[in-house]
This record gives sequence, C-alpha cells and structure tokens, in this order.
Amino acid sequence: MAFWRRKNKDQYITLGLNEPSPAREREQTEAATERLEPPAAPSSQSAAPPPAAMPTLEPVITGDQPTPPPARESHSVTESTRTAAPQTPSTASLEREPVKPASQQKPVASRSPFQTSVLGLNLTMEELQAQEAALEQEFSARFRRAISATRESLSETIDTVFQSRRKIDAALLDELEEALIAADIGVPTTLHILETVRRGIARNQINDIEALKAAIKTELLNILQASEREGVSSEMSVPENVTPYVMMIVGVNGVGKTTTIGKLAQRIKAEGNDVLICAADTFRAAASDQLAIWAERTGVPLIQQKQGTDPAAVLFDSLKAAKARNSDVLIVDTAGRLHTKSNLMAELEKMKRVAAREVVGAPHETLLVVDAVTGQNGLEQARQFLKVAGVTGIVLTKLDGTAKGGIAVAIAKELNLPIRYAGIGEKVDDLVVFDPEEYVNGLFE
Repeated sequence: MAFWRRKNKDQYITLGLNEPSPAREREQTEAATERLEPPAAPSSQSAAPPPAAMPTLEPVITGDQPTPPPARESHSVTESTRTAAPQTPSTASLEREPVKPASQQKPVASRSPFQTSVLGLNLTMEELQAQEAALEQEFSARFRRAISATRESLSETIDTVFQSRRKIDAALLDELEEALIAADIGVPTTLHILETVRRGIARNQINDIEALKAAIKTELLNILQASEREGVSSEMSVPENVTPYVMMIVGVNGVGKTTTIGKLAQRIKAEGNDVLICAADTFRAAASDQLAIWAERTGVPLIQQKQGTDPAAVLFDSLKAAKARNSDVLIVDTAGRLHTKSNLMAELEKMKRVAAREVVGAPHETLLVVDAVTGQNGLEQARQFLKVAGVTGIVLTKLDGTAKGGIAVAIAKELNLPIRYAGIGEKVDDLVVFDPEEYVNGLFE
C-alpha cells in the first residue's frame, strides 16, 4: 500500500536514471555498426595495392603536438627496431606493457551504461512487491507497538471486567462503560456502542463474553470506516491533471504541526512526487526557521519570507513557484492559531480564497493536527476548526505516548472526519497511514 499516490495502480514512473543518454546510445550504435560492416570490395578498374603499401591504422593520441610514430614497412615490430628508435613519452605510451598477474591487477569499473540501481530499478516486479510487503509489515508492527498503551488501558480493563463473569448483566455493562470512557472514546460514542450491544443482547445475538468483545470490535470498526465517507479519505479523489495538489495544515501550537509537515514531505517525496513547502506561519517567531530545518533534512524546497509578512502573500508566491516547477504537491504551513482567535481564523479563510483562485479546488485537503495526549480537548479543537477551516481529515500525533488513543474513535463518530495519518514516533518516517481495521485489531490482540 502506497503512502501517497494519485496515479492509478497500473501507471508507473520511469525514472530512466540508469539508461544511457540518447547521444551516447547513438554513438555506441554507430561504432558497433562500423565494426560489423565488412570492408568495401575494391573496384575492378583499379589495381589493388600491395599489402606492404596498405596504410596502418594507428590509435589517435591526445596531447600537445605528439611526435609522429616512425614509419614501418611491415606489421611486425622487431626488438632491434624498438631499441634503435628513440621514443618520447607520447610514443612510449603506445607500447604494450607486460601483462601483470591477476593478483596485482586493479579492478576496472564496468563501462556498461546499465549499473545496479540503489533505487531498485534493477529488480523484478515480484522482488519490488516483496520489498514493499516487508516494509508494510514493518510499519504495521510499529503501529501496533504505538497503540500498546491504549490497548493496555482498554483491552486489559475489559478483560478485568469480564474476569470471573459467566453472564452479561447490567453491572458488567456499567463497568464496561467506565472502561470505554477511560480510554477517551467519549461519552456519546460509548453510549452509542453500549446501545448497540444491548440490542444484540435483546435479540440473543450476544450470549457470552467472546461475542460481546466481538460486537464491540465490530462497532468500533464500523464507526471508523463510516467516517471515511465524509471529508477526503484519499488523494486520488482529485484528478491527476490538477496540479499542484494543495495540502493545508492547521492546528494549535504544540501539537506537532511542523514535525508532521516534515514527515509528510519526506514520505510523499519518497513516493516519487515533487514536493514544495510553503512557510505561511509568519505570526510565530522562529516558525520558518524550524520548518527550514525539516526542509533541509528532507531535501524539499521551502518558500518563506520574513516574519510579519501577510501569509496569503507567501501562499500566493508559493503557488506561483509550484506551477513554475511543475510540483505535484504543495504543503502549506499555517499559524498555530487558537480556535478562539477570530482574526486568525479570518486570516485562514483569506488564504483559502487565494488558493482557490490559483488552483482549481484548492486547498484539496485541510488536515487538522491533533495531539492524542490532549484527549477530549483535541476533540473540541476539531469542532471549532471544522466550523471555519473546513477540515477534511485528521492527523493524530503522539499516538505512541498516550493511553487515550480512543480519541480517534470519538473524532470519527462525532465529527465524521477520517483519520488520515498517525504519528508513531519522532523519526522522519514515523508517520503512517491510519488503517481502521489494523487499529481496532491492535486494540484487542
């Protein structure tokens, strides 16, 4: 599964990094043709010159005015001729040197234009697919480890509730309600889940503890998958001819917004896309400097201006630069505004209008970065941003550092917003696509 790809699965990018240039390939073809073509037959009207009079092909010598080689009457060169004729450095270099033993010979680099590629272009499709599958397994294992704290809080608490109980009664459901709320799934979402469970019990569909746990897993998965019907759940929803694809990143200070932008740029670039970053957070001091560090680390160009510049003007310049570069993706950083600051929210709306005038449908995604550690406070932030910023998806950061990862379910249920990405660490590649099924299975494994 690709991290970010707008192209269809049957389309592949041919980089051609290992292929020879057309001019070099043409020269090699002409040289091979000359070696294969036999010499032209002499005309019958002209007598063939004797063999001794035929010109001898000599190698071309480069340098400053080389000394011409001595005239030879035959193709054989005797030892006395070599001794008698004085030789200059230029002509001496033409003499064949004695062959050294194999142990003393230095390895010679291959002149073949097709070398082994560090990008894996020399591998077969099956080998590339195997490598991709291994990489996905690695990310899946890291994702399961990241939600281990939430799993211990939710799953083990549920196991404690079910311990030494053989029947489902009202007391068990009350304890289950407390366990779900403690995992920060939220009161409305918890009540919805328990109502579904009670209906299943009334219909005799849930008769034991295992069936009850299976019903909870199914309901959590249904909530997360239903949220993908709203917002933007895939970048492939935007036609390929619309470029650049504009991603606007919003959120309050301290949630990991700058780090998320750096990780997004790194992984989208790794998928073979040309990425550009717009540093439109001109409100906070040193915001552009922090983003510049990530841009340098990931090798992605950055468009920035001095502090206090109108963010919409920076965005306008970045859109022009992205069009001139034919960039595939433009990631826009915005000020870490508080959702109670009306003037900052108005500034965000202005930026959206500027983007829409320059690129059709821009911004194509408005991702809200939410710190999983903040729990229900992050949910309130999402509500406020949804009113003004038109948020289309969530990036849940610091998922590895909290036992309240159930906030993902609360956001999906109450706001109908898909969880697009999840931060599972501090490294540049510690950003993964949020997989609802993998998340739910990880909570109950």
